[in-house]
Order: sequence, then C-alpha cells, then structure tokens
Amino acid sequence: MAWVAAMHGMTRNRGRRIGQARALALPGVDRLFAPLLDRIDRGLPEGSIDATLPGGGRRLLGGRAPGPAAVVDLRSWRALYRLATGGSAGWYEAWAAGEWASPDPVALFELFVRNRAALGDTARARPWSRIGRRLAHLARRNDAAGARANVAYHYDLGNDFYAPWLDASMTYSSAMFAEADEPLEAAQARKLAAILDRTATRPGDAILEIGCGWGSFAAVAAAGGRRVHGLTLSAEQKAHVEARGLPGVSVALTDYRDATGQYDAIASIEMVEAVGQDFWPAYCAAIARLLRPGGRAAIQYIAIDDAVFENYARNVDFIQAYVFPGGMLLSEARFRAIAERYGLRWTDRRGFGMDYAETLRRWRMAFDAADAAGRLPADLDAQFRALWRYYLMYCEGGFRGGGIDVAQVTLVKEGT
Repeated sequence: MAWVAAMHGMTRNRGRRIGQARALALPGVDRLFAPLLDRIDRGLPEGSIDATLPGGGRRLLGGRAPGPAAVVDLRSWRALYRLATGGSAGWYEAWAAGEWASPDPVALFELFVRNRAALGDTARARPWSRIGRRLAHLARRNDAAGARANVAYHYDLGNDFYAPWLDASMTYSSAMFAEADEPLEAAQARKLAAILDRTATRPGDAILEIGCGWGSFAAVAAAGGRRVHGLTLSAEQKAHVEARGLPGVSVALTDYRDATGQYDAIASIEMVEAVGQDFWPAYCAAIARLLRPGGRAAIQYIAIDDAVFENYARNVDFIQAYVFPGGMLLSEARFRAIAERYGLRWTDRRGFGMDYAETLRRWRMAFDAADAAGRLPADLDAQFRALWRYYLMYCEGGFRGGGIDVAQVTLVKEGT
C-alpha cells in the first residue's frame, strides 16, 4: 500500500501548492489574512486543513504528512481576526457567530493540538488582546468566595441537565475502557474501583472525598464497607448525594481548605482542575494535613503538556471563558513538585488520555440524542446547547491530539 500513500501525499502537496498560488493572488482585505494562513500552513507538519475561503477559493494547509484531515468552511475573514486576537475563546466566538463551520470540528481541534509545538502562539491570543480577558479571569480566582461561585456556574446548571447524557451512575469524569465497545457504565465502574484500590483501605476505614460529584465513588466505597465523607461546593450535587441515602456516607458544602479531621485515605477525582495554579499549594497542604501518616490519596487529574503550559497559563482559553471559570489544567511537573514539598510521595501514575476521548464521544452522542428527544431542560436555549456540544468536541479533540492527558496517581503521606 506504499504506492497509495505516495500518491495520496502527491495529491495533498499539489493541493497545497495550488492553495499557496491562490493565496498570492488574494485581492484587497484577503491579503491581510494571507500571512496568518501561511503561519498556520507552516505550523502543520502533520495532517491538513482543507479550507474553503470567504471569496470562494480553497486552500489546503499542511498536507505534508499523515494526520487528522480537517475540513473548514471559512465563511468570514472575521473568524481569523477573532482567532488572532482571542485564541481558542475567539475561535469559539467565531463559530457561534456562524463565521466558520466544519462537518467534524473534533478533527480540527485534534489537528491543532497534535501540532501544538510547531504552531507555537499562532492560535493563541496576542499579548495586547489578552488584557481584558485576563482581568475578567482574575476576578474569578478560586479563593473561598470565588470557588463557590465558579463551581455553581458549572455544576449547579441542574441535575436534570446532566442526567440525560451521563451514565446511570452520574459519573462526570473519564472512564477506563477495557475494550472499544464496552458500555460506558462498566468502564466508569472500572475507574471508580481503581481509585478505591489505590486508597488501600479496608472495611471500616474512613475516606475523605474532595469533590464528591453526584456520589458515584462514595457509593462504590460504601458498598465495600468504607465510611465516606464527601466535600462539594455544589448545592445540586449535595442534594443528589443525600437523596441516594447511601449507608456510611455523609456530604458537606465545605471548601477543601476548611476541612477538618484525619482520614485513612483521600479520593479526589478530577477536582483539582477547579483549584487553579495559585492554590495548588493549599490543595496539597490540605491533603497532607487531613491524611493520617502513611495514608494514601488517590487523585485523578487532567494535565496539559508541560512544554506548552506557560503559554496556556498566560491565556484565557475557551473553557475558562465560557464553561468553567477559574479552571486550570495541571502542569504535572509543577504540581508533583508541590505535592512532594508537602511530604506526599508521588507513585504509580497511570495515564489513559484516549479513554477520555472515547468518554467524551459517548457523552456527546448521548447529549445529541437527549437534545433531539427534547430531554434537556427547556429553559436552556439553543445557543447554550450548542456551546456545550462545542465544549465536548473541543475536549475530545484535545485528548485525541495528545496535548492533554488524564491520569491517576497515588500520593502517600510520609511517616508511619
């Protein structure tokens, strides 16, 4: 099949050369955006974008080596202006305004993440344009008051919003799949069991769960005879956990910084992304303070490639601007160093990013089915539903591109 690949590469390169020739002939305002298209083209060593331009022309960007093949209908040059000035948040704003469209945005997001090193700052907001977004983002810091507001913004949309597209256990974090066609609920159960195993607890032991969600881990741990105290800042989640009536399970609207007592183990599943870089030391300090000596904390977290973390941290991305204010993905190296300073030994890391991509695909399929059937809350308008569909696709592309990863790790408190 080598000759097929060679012919395909020749076709793609030919298309790219034609596209470049057209770019040289762009009239008027079109020429203003030719340099940005050129930068994107140079920044795509893998994969390609087959772009239809506002004037009716076409251009193939990239196409030098195999990779995601994205198709984009660029309906207005304003979309590129938004990308240049607003980064991923601006690119979403252009999509919401109908200035670009794609039959499969996931492929485009995967492509940009896959080529993150070569693209550099090409798809990030320019420094002069970050000021307004940064000021707004700083107002959403995760201090005690801000954390409550930020969590409410995302999780208190209502249990009736999440229930139609999450699995029956209401688990809102990555599953662990044993095989491609495994039911989502089974893969979620495997993930929850893996977290419980990491705690090395026995029946009768006490586990603190920082960020208990809708109680799926608490239910698994309680079924195994553990006592669980869950912390959440979401009134909706607290009400749901309490309504389940799980034996040996309590839940409180308490910030992790205000938790007291000592526990045999701690579990925290994709909560640390809501903490923010400034508060990673406080989070690790709380774990060290609340764990008994020798106790274990089982953490599931989402991390961004350390090589691009500084650029990521300087910007306000789409998720921070529109979905989860105050959120921030981890720099694994930075977070690990902080944990170790607090006497928490980092051990047994396991990454499973492609499982998150599949989890997100399943959620999106369920979300679309629920939307089509009218099972999402009626007060959430079409624009809001489109935002969440975009969010699920954006995240899926990020995991497929390898720039972000989900992992579990065990932190062991030093001492006996």
